[in-house]
Amino acid sequence: MKLLLVTFLLVSLILSSSALDAPKPAPNFCKSECDRRCDEAGVKDRCLKYCGICCLECKCVPSGTYGNKHECACYRDKKNSKGKPKCP
Repeated sequence: MKLLLVTFLLVSLILSSSALDAPKPAPNFCKSECDRRCDEAGVKDRCLKYCGICCLECKCVPSGTYGNKHECACYRDKKNSKGKPKCP
């Protein structure tokens, strides 16, 4: 009986945690936000690529074309393999 109760609680916990995951932003949200963010970038295609990756993972893009990363901690804290900022 205890095993059944423990199993039920474990399954309930797993199902409830997956239901709480935040939905990914719509692709057009990331596209429009990254178009704005990368508007003045020197290498626009690279900026759009990495901004898009960061937007999908972080679900936000800081305002403006540079800086303001304090508005989105996930975006700010992502690093590449060399330890430098991943998100433009």
